[in-house]
Amino acid sequence: MRSVKARERHPARTDPAPPPSDGILWDVAGDLRILCTLPGALTMQVAHPAVGAGVDQHSVFRTDPWGRGERSVRSVLLWVYGGEEAAAEGRRLRELHKTIQGVDAHGHRYHALMPAYYAWVHATGFPSFQHGQRYLARRPFTEAEERQLYAEWVQVGRVLGLHERDMPQTLEEFWPYWRRMLAEEVEPTGVVRELVALDMRIPPPPYGPRPVRGALRAAWPLLAPGLARLRRFLIIGLMPPDARRALRLPWSPRQERRLRRLGRVVASVVPRLPERLRYLPYAYRARAAR
Repeated sequence: MRSVKARERHPARTDPAPPPSDGILWDVAGDLRILCTLPGALTMQVAHPAVGAGVDQHSVFRTDPWGRGERSVRSVLLWVYGGEEAAAEGRRLRELHKTIQGVDAHGHRYHALMPAYYAWVHATGFPSFQHGQRYLARRPFTEAEERQLYAEWVQVGRVLGLHERDMPQTLEEFWPYWRRMLAEEVEPTGVVRELVALDMRIPPPPYGPRPVRGALRAAWPLLAPGLARLRRFLIIGLMPPDARRALRLPWSPRQERRLRRLGRVVASVVPRLPERLRYLPYAYRARAAR
């Protein structure tokens, strides 16, 4: 048994608290519509040369895109809805990224846990929520809601191991940081170009009963091109316009009109769904337990 003096020298760890269950993230992070906005956020992350190099050299996004996407979504849900599991997930991610290092396309050495890179990966979530709200909910956040959402997202950053010095702590500090990153750091990396390419090879999803998987494999040559077009459309369209311009991704008035029409349909249908269908399973169970 540890002595009192030993406990005093090594006090019990206090994990950062996840965002509150009566906050905005509990309403939006597990909503089905996050599946539309996450690809754009992930694309903005890999627009940083160091992050893009890490994903290019260490990720399985080419060989297991469905599994990688599923794990990314589950991780986000744990940060918000996981309770005590949220901090454990933050520690797991930091441990996972300890070995991710190398040299980017400019010859600069990187390590995945360097605060500037780790913070950028997290920072892209907030403008993705904000911009997606305008299209898929048809009601922009109010100024007060934006402030609350950003404060909750900063709290999630603490769960992931980010310190106050690593990331802007207020909305007033965030937007200058965001504009500087777009102007000076991000670029259309090779991974960005790959994610929005129409000829990227996407394997059929490995889910469902065996007959369903077999039918999908048979029909995949016909389905995959349409999926690639939809993925590109959602990535570029639901990316904030200033990020889209920084990455030199084309977007036409016709595409904007199509996105607005799609947004109207989604904003009309999704809120009418029963909560068990509107929210992803992990988020639904957490909300039901609350």
